Amino acid sequence: MLIKCLLHLPFYIFTESNNLINIPTSERLKAFTASNHQDLEKILVGQMRNISNSEAYSELLQLFYNYFGAIEEQVNTYIGESNLSDHLQRRKTKSLESDIVALGGTASRTIQASDVPEIKNTLQAFGALYVMEGSTLGGSHIVRMIQKKLQTADMKGFSFFESYGADMMQMWEKFKEVLDKQARNEAEQQVILDAADETFLRFKSWIIKQSSPKEHVCSQQI
Repeated sequence: MLIKCLLHLPFYIFTESNNLINIPTSERLKAFTASNHQDLEKILVGQMRNISNSEAYSELLQLFYNYFGAIEEQVNTYIGESNLSDHLQRRKTKSLESDIVALGGTASRTIQASDVPEIKNTLQAFGALYVMEGSTLGGSHIVRMIQKKLQTADMKGFSFFESYGADMMQMWEKFKEVLDKQARNEAEQQVILDAADETFLRFKSWIIKQSSPKEHVCSQQI
Protein backbone atom coordinates (compact mmCIF):
# COMPACT_ATOMS: atom_id res chain seq x y z
CA MET A 1 0.00 0.00 0.00
CA LEU A 2 2.86 2.34 0.92
CA ILE A 3 4.64 1.69 -2.39
CA LYS A 4 1.41 2.34 -4.30
CA CYS A 5 0.98 5.68 -2.54
CA LEU A 6 4.59 6.66 -3.16
CA LEU A 7 4.19 6.10 -6.88
CA HIS A 8 1.45 8.73 -6.92
CA LEU A 9 3.82 11.37 -5.54
CA PRO A 10 5.42 13.94 -7.87
CA PHE A 11 8.51 12.74 -9.69
CA TYR A 12 10.77 15.35 -8.10
CA ILE A 13 10.27 13.81 -4.64
CA PHE A 14 12.38 10.88 -5.81
CA THR A 15 15.41 13.04 -6.60
CA GLU A 16 18.37 13.66 -4.34
CA SER A 17 20.57 16.61 -5.36
CA ASN A 18 21.95 15.72 -8.80
CA ASN A 19 21.24 11.99 -8.46
CA LEU A 20 17.98 11.47 -10.31
CA ILE A 21 16.28 8.17 -9.58
CA ASN A 22 14.70 7.37 -12.92
CA ILE A 23 11.43 5.52 -12.41
CA PRO A 24 10.53 3.91 -15.77
CA THR A 25 7.71 5.66 -17.57
CA SER A 26 5.78 2.38 -17.87
CA GLU A 27 5.83 1.99 -14.08
CA ARG A 28 4.66 5.53 -13.46
CA LEU A 29 1.92 5.13 -16.04
CA LYS A 30 0.43 2.20 -14.19
CA ALA A 31 0.00 4.29 -11.05
CA PHE A 32 -0.77 7.65 -12.65
CA THR A 33 -3.61 6.29 -14.83
CA ALA A 34 -5.00 3.83 -12.27
CA SER A 35 -8.21 5.72 -11.47
CA ASN A 36 -9.39 6.35 -15.05
CA HIS A 37 -8.12 2.94 -16.14
CA GLN A 38 -10.17 1.18 -13.46
CA ASP A 39 -13.27 3.26 -14.22
CA LEU A 40 -13.01 2.35 -17.90
CA GLU A 41 -12.43 -1.30 -17.09
CA LYS A 42 -15.56 -1.46 -14.95
CA ILE A 43 -17.66 -0.04 -17.79
CA LEU A 44 -16.17 -2.42 -20.35
CA VAL A 45 -16.63 -5.46 -18.11
CA GLY A 46 -20.25 -4.42 -17.62
CA GLN A 47 -20.68 -4.19 -21.41
CA MET A 48 -19.16 -7.64 -21.86
CA ARG A 49 -21.35 -9.21 -19.22
CA ASN A 50 -24.43 -7.85 -20.99
CA ILE A 51 -23.53 -9.49 -24.30
CA SER A 52 -26.21 -12.00 -25.24
CA ASN A 53 -25.70 -12.40 -29.00
CA SER A 54 -23.23 -11.69 -31.79
CA GLU A 55 -24.92 -8.38 -32.61
CA ALA A 56 -24.26 -7.10 -29.09
CA TYR A 57 -20.65 -8.28 -29.33
CA SER A 58 -20.31 -6.49 -32.67
CA GLU A 59 -21.58 -3.29 -31.04
CA LEU A 60 -18.85 -3.60 -28.42
CA LEU A 61 -16.25 -3.97 -31.15
CA GLN A 62 -17.69 -0.87 -32.86
CA LEU A 63 -16.90 1.14 -29.73
CA PHE A 64 -13.26 0.04 -29.93
CA TYR A 65 -13.17 0.47 -33.71
CA ASN A 66 -14.37 4.05 -33.56
CA TYR A 67 -12.22 5.18 -30.66
CA PHE A 68 -9.05 3.31 -31.52
CA GLY A 69 -9.46 4.15 -35.20
CA ALA A 70 -9.51 7.87 -34.46
CA ILE A 71 -6.57 7.53 -32.07
CA GLU A 72 -4.57 5.34 -34.42
CA GLU A 73 -4.83 7.84 -37.27
CA GLN A 74 -3.17 10.45 -35.09
CA VAL A 75 -0.60 8.06 -33.61
CA ASN A 76 0.51 7.00 -37.10
CA THR A 77 1.58 10.57 -37.77
CA TYR A 78 4.25 10.38 -35.08
CA ILE A 79 5.06 6.68 -34.64
CA GLY A 80 6.38 4.44 -37.39
CA GLU A 81 9.03 1.81 -37.96
CA SER A 82 11.77 4.39 -37.32
CA ASN A 83 10.87 4.73 -33.62
CA LEU A 84 8.92 1.48 -33.10
CA SER A 85 10.25 -1.23 -35.40
CA ASP A 86 7.20 -3.52 -35.17
CA HIS A 87 4.69 -0.67 -35.43
CA LEU A 88 2.80 -2.25 -38.35
CA GLN A 89 2.07 -5.34 -36.25
CA ARG A 90 0.53 -3.17 -33.56
CA ARG A 91 -2.24 -1.55 -35.59
CA LYS A 92 -5.64 -2.41 -34.10
CA THR A 93 -8.17 -0.94 -36.53
CA LYS A 94 -7.80 -3.59 -39.24
CA SER A 95 -8.37 -6.49 -36.85
CA LEU A 96 -11.39 -4.74 -35.34
CA GLU A 97 -12.87 -4.12 -38.77
CA SER A 98 -12.21 -7.74 -39.74
CA ASP A 99 -13.96 -9.00 -36.59
CA ILE A 100 -17.02 -6.79 -37.15
CA VAL A 101 -17.35 -7.99 -40.75
CA ALA A 102 -16.86 -11.63 -39.66
CA LEU A 103 -19.82 -11.20 -37.33
CA GLY A 104 -21.99 -9.96 -40.19
CA GLY A 105 -21.72 -6.27 -39.37
CA THR A 106 -20.32 -3.22 -41.13
CA ALA A 107 -17.55 -1.19 -39.55
CA SER A 108 -18.71 2.43 -39.54
CA ARG A 109 -17.07 5.54 -38.11
CA THR A 110 -19.39 7.87 -36.19
CA ILE A 111 -16.93 9.31 -33.69
CA GLN A 112 -16.11 13.03 -33.77
CA ALA A 113 -12.70 14.66 -33.35
CA SER A 114 -13.91 16.20 -30.09
CA ASP A 115 -14.45 12.70 -28.64
CA VAL A 116 -10.76 11.80 -28.64
CA PRO A 117 -7.59 13.42 -27.30
CA GLU A 118 -5.66 15.63 -29.70
CA ILE A 119 -2.20 14.19 -30.30
CA LYS A 120 0.38 16.79 -31.26
CA ASN A 121 3.72 15.06 -30.76
CA THR A 122 5.54 11.75 -30.40
CA LEU A 123 5.38 11.72 -26.60
CA GLN A 124 1.60 12.06 -26.60
CA ALA A 125 1.41 9.39 -29.30
CA PHE A 126 3.30 6.93 -27.11
CA GLY A 127 1.02 7.77 -24.19
CA ALA A 128 -2.05 6.98 -26.28
CA LEU A 129 -0.45 3.85 -27.70
CA TYR A 130 0.19 2.62 -24.16
CA VAL A 131 -3.59 2.47 -23.70
CA MET A 132 -4.16 0.71 -27.01
CA GLU A 133 -1.41 -1.85 -26.47
CA GLY A 134 -2.61 -2.61 -22.96
CA SER A 135 -6.20 -3.06 -24.14
CA THR A 136 -5.69 -6.65 -25.23
CA LEU A 137 -3.76 -7.84 -22.18
CA GLY A 138 -5.88 -10.63 -20.78
CA GLY A 139 -7.46 -10.99 -24.20
CA SER A 140 -7.64 -14.78 -23.97
CA HIS A 141 -9.74 -14.45 -20.81
CA ILE A 142 -12.06 -11.99 -22.57
CA VAL A 143 -12.42 -14.37 -25.52
CA ARG A 144 -13.43 -17.23 -23.24
CA MET A 145 -15.90 -15.03 -21.37
CA ILE A 146 -17.58 -13.83 -24.56
CA GLN A 147 -17.58 -17.29 -26.10
CA LYS A 148 -19.39 -18.52 -23.03
CA LYS A 149 -21.94 -15.71 -23.35
CA LEU A 150 -22.45 -16.56 -27.01
CA GLN A 151 -22.40 -20.31 -26.31
CA THR A 152 -19.83 -20.95 -29.00
CA ALA A 153 -16.27 -22.20 -29.39
CA ASP A 154 -15.95 -20.49 -32.77
CA MET A 155 -12.94 -18.15 -32.96
CA LYS A 156 -14.60 -16.01 -35.65
CA GLY A 157 -14.58 -12.36 -34.63
CA PHE A 158 -11.87 -12.55 -31.98
CA SER A 159 -8.71 -11.46 -33.80
CA PHE A 160 -8.59 -8.15 -31.89
CA PHE A 161 -8.75 -9.70 -28.44
CA GLU A 162 -6.52 -12.61 -29.48
CA SER A 163 -4.06 -9.98 -30.68
CA TYR A 164 -0.54 -11.42 -30.57
CA GLY A 165 -1.62 -14.83 -29.28
CA ALA A 166 1.19 -16.65 -27.47
CA ASP A 167 3.50 -13.68 -28.07
CA MET A 168 1.27 -11.29 -26.08
CA MET A 169 3.56 -10.70 -23.10
CA GLN A 170 6.67 -10.60 -25.26
CA MET A 171 5.13 -7.88 -27.42
CA TRP A 172 4.01 -5.96 -24.31
CA GLU A 173 7.50 -6.06 -22.80
CA LYS A 174 9.06 -4.95 -26.10
CA PHE A 175 6.68 -2.02 -26.28
CA LYS A 176 7.43 -0.95 -22.69
CA GLU A 177 11.14 -1.13 -23.41
CA VAL A 178 10.75 1.35 -26.28
CA LEU A 179 8.29 3.48 -24.32
CA ASP A 180 10.70 3.83 -21.40
CA LYS A 181 13.33 5.36 -23.71
CA GLN A 182 11.11 8.19 -24.99
CA ALA A 183 11.20 10.74 -22.17
CA ARG A 184 14.51 12.52 -21.58
CA ASN A 185 13.41 14.35 -18.46
CA GLU A 186 10.56 14.74 -15.98
CA ALA A 187 8.63 17.22 -18.12
CA GLU A 188 8.63 14.89 -21.14
CA GLN A 189 7.63 11.96 -18.99
CA GLN A 190 4.67 13.98 -17.70
CA VAL A 191 3.50 14.59 -21.28
CA ILE A 192 3.27 10.82 -21.79
CA LEU A 193 1.47 10.31 -18.48
CA ASP A 194 -1.10 13.01 -19.20
CA ALA A 195 -1.75 11.72 -22.72
CA ALA A 196 -2.35 8.17 -21.52
CA ASP A 197 -4.62 9.31 -18.71
CA GLU A 198 -6.68 11.46 -21.06
CA THR A 199 -6.94 8.54 -23.50
CA PHE A 200 -8.46 6.37 -20.77
CA LEU A 201 -10.78 9.19 -19.69
CA ARG A 202 -12.01 10.01 -23.20
CA PHE A 203 -12.61 6.33 -23.98
CA LYS A 204 -14.81 6.05 -20.90
CA SER A 205 -16.71 9.20 -21.93
CA TRP A 206 -17.16 7.86 -25.48
CA ILE A 207 -18.69 4.60 -24.21
CA ILE A 208 -21.03 6.45 -21.85
CA LYS A 209 -22.06 8.77 -24.68
CA GLN A 210 -22.90 5.82 -26.93
CA SER A 211 -24.82 4.10 -24.14
CA SER A 212 -27.18 7.06 -23.85
CA PRO A 213 -30.39 6.35 -25.84
CA LYS A 214 -30.61 9.99 -26.93
CA GLU A 215 -27.03 10.13 -28.08
CA HIS A 216 -27.36 6.77 -29.80
CA VAL A 217 -30.33 7.98 -31.82
CA CYS A 218 -28.49 11.14 -32.77
CA SER A 219 -25.43 9.21 -33.96
CA GLN A 220 -27.62 7.00 -36.13
CA GLN A 221 -29.16 10.05 -37.77
CA ILE A 222 -25.82 11.62 -38.75
